[in-house]
Amino acid sequence: MQSIAQKIGLIHVTALAQKITPGAIAELATDIASTGGNIERIHRTASFPLTAIEFLISGANSDSLRTSLGPTAKKFGIDIAVQNSGLNRFARKLVVMDVDSTLIEQEVIDLLAEACGVGEQVRSITESAMRGELDFETSLRKRVSLLKGQPSTIIDDVAAKISLTPGARTLIRTLNKLGHGVGLVSGGFSQVINPIAQQLGIVNVRSNTLDIMDNVLTGNLTGPIIDRAGKAQALKDFAAVEKISLANTIAIGDGANDLDMIATAGLGIAFNAKPKVQEAAQSALNAPYLDSVLFILGINREDIEESERTD
Repeated sequence: MQSIAQKIGLIHVTALAQKITPGAIAELATDIASTGGNIERIHRTASFPLTAIEFLISGANSDSLRTSLGPTAKKFGIDIAVQNSGLNRFARKLVVMDVDSTLIEQEVIDLLAEACGVGEQVRSITESAMRGELDFETSLRKRVSLLKGQPSTIIDDVAAKISLTPGARTLIRTLNKLGHGVGLVSGGFSQVINPIAQQLGIVNVRSNTLDIMDNVLTGNLTGPIIDRAGKAQALKDFAAVEKISLANTIAIGDGANDLDMIATAGLGIAFNAKPKVQEAAQSALNAPYLDSVLFILGINREDIEESERTD
């Protein structure tokens, strides 16, 4: 009989939720068996801030597992991540994430618009873009144009209102401590994002830049626009800088602008994302804790706490 270590084609299935009942585990196990899969090992990797249960599966196909586990996961409110096993799972990774509504809880353009008294107009343009009537660059330029004439100090006022998503600091600190690469890529603005990146110790950063002249917003942008394609290119560029293969990259995002980046990465994670993004990504997280990404990467709660103790 082969030991687990001798078996090839193993698959990790990670189940995450606030609470996972024995009944839910039993139904997930039945779903796994229905695909022809055998559970070689099952263990809890975390109980805070979420419960995380990892199944090690042999004899199954990743796509079949995702399809089979979907209804049970939805029934019990469980997020499911399916990954192939092997040495790559524990190789050095590059994690690149969106900023607005991913790394931070807010949308910066909305905060700026409200502060400038043009919130309703900006929302109207955003809704038009979501209906497919405007592309990202056009909609971004239209929204930024409404900020024309405002003092640049308004950026600092907005920055003071920004809060990191729960678990963001833990995620980044743990990845840095374990030697992984981290990057931020955003359709938002460098004047807001760069200080956050510096505070978190992130050097791989790419975003748009508001044009400022004589301490006043001109209503224009400077430099190339970071759109859907720009985000994917940034991931490739960061991977080259970090000398990490694309197979060992992880992209985390929530909107349509993240789809190319998610498709380019070795692993795409939809974080509290729009349905279209959840369908495109290999994994979806719907709990509000960004550090739950660590459990998908095979890093357990004990590893996280140990890295924090050695600070």
